Amino acid sequence: MEKARVATQDDLPTLTELASNVITELVDTRGGAIWSITQARVNPIEPAIKEAIDDPNQLVLVGLLDAAILGYAIVVVETTSNGEKLAVITDIYVEADARSVGIGEAMMDQIMDWAQEQGCIGVDSMALPGNRATKNFFETFGLVARAIIVHKSLR
Repeated sequence: MEKARVATQDDLPTLTELASNVITELVDTRGGAIWSITQARVNPIEPAIKEAIDDPNQLVLVGLLDAAILGYAIVVVETTSNGEKLAVITDIYVEADARSVGIGEAMMDQIMDWAQEQGCIGVDSMALPGNRATKNFFETFGLVARAIIVHKSLR
């Protein structure tokens, strides 16, 4: 059965491995090279995730299928320029073989509930260009594009 739960420090090795998998998977996709040097987690990954688990302004989840951790998500509450709160999903990932079975949905349900409990005005995340599956996934939860980042390589 798929579900999500709040991560603990005991989950750090698995979370670190999953976060590394995200970078490996996305670096060679459209937009992935720049994303990997501007927004992806930086090695060593573990200390930042450890800190996120202990931070009351962040939510770290693990996505489970039965007892196996096959996904994770990290959400941070940011304060807007007018003092309101915005939940930003910085990480959300499910191992490729475990996608489309409900693990991501279980994490998103918890994210949405948590963001409301925090008094957030909305939830933001990002999808790389051409990653239609991620875009469609977010749209099922009502997240739609509100900005498009453009880039031209000078290399």
